[in-house]
Amino acid sequence: METATTVDRLADIAFPLPACLDESRAFHEQWPVRLGDTDDRQRLRLDGVARYLQDIGYDHLTVVEEGDLHPGWIVRRTVIDVLRPIEFGDQVHLRRWPAALSNRWCNMRIKIDSENGGLIETEMFLIHVDIEAGRPARMSDRFMAPMLAATTDHRLRWRAALAESAAPDAELWQFPLRVTDVDHYGHVNNAVHWEAVEEALARYPEFRARPYRVILEHAGPVLSGDEVRIRAWRADAALHVQLEVDGSARTLARVTAL
Repeated sequence: METATTVDRLADIAFPLPACLDESRAFHEQWPVRLGDTDDRQRLRLDGVARYLQDIGYDHLTVVEEGDLHPGWIVRRTVIDVLRPIEFGDQVHLRRWPAALSNRWCNMRIKIDSENGGLIETEMFLIHVDIEAGRPARMSDRFMAPMLAATTDHRLRWRAALAESAAPDAELWQFPLRVTDVDHYGHVNNAVHWEAVEEALARYPEFRARPYRVILEHAGPVLSGDEVRIRAWRADAALHVQLEVDGSARTLARVTAL
C-alpha cells in the first residue's frame, strides 16, 4: 500500500513531462533502432532506451564548453514514458535539454521519436561527481551557463519518489550478473537495472499493453560479484519492482499505465 507521503512525492513528477522551452537549444542525435535493442515483438526495450540516454549524454559532453571537465555522472532517477512504441528498423531522433538544475545536479529531458510515429519521453536526475573523491561536485560556471539560460528552475532538490517495501505476496527470483554487466567504474551499468524491469514485465505483461510510465530510482550500487534478486508485485494499480542484494533494495521501480 502506498502511503500519502509516497503519493505526494510521485506527484512531483509531472505528466506529461515538461516540454522544451526552446527546441533550438536541444542537442540532437539520430540513429536506427538495431536488433540487439529490441524484444520478440520488435519493440525497443527499456534497457535499450537506457543505453540511448547514456550514449547521448556522453555525446552531449563533447560539444558543450568544459564538457571534458565533467566526465563523472551518477543517475539517481530515470522516468521513461512509453507513449507510442518504437520498433526495429525505425530511425530515431533524440533531443536532449536541461529542465532544472542546482550547482551539483540537474534534470535532463530526452525526447525520443521515430520517423514511423513512435514516441518515448524521458527525464533523468543526474548528479555530477568528482570521480577521484567519489562525491558530488559543483559544476563549473561556464558549463552551467547554457543550462541556466535555458531553464527557470535553478534550485532543484532531490526528493525520492519511491520507497523500499517487503510485500509478502511478491514474487522473488534470482537475477544472475554477467561479466559484461559491469562498467569501468566497477558498478553494474545503469542499463542492466532496466533489464531487470524488462524481466518483471515479461511476468506481468498487462502493464505494457498500452502506454505506460516507469519510474526507476537507485538506492545504492550493485557491484560485480553481488548475488542479486528481483522482487516484483502488483499493488495500487502499479507493478513494483526491486533489485535486491542481501535482502536490501538497491533499485526501486514502479510501472503504471498512462
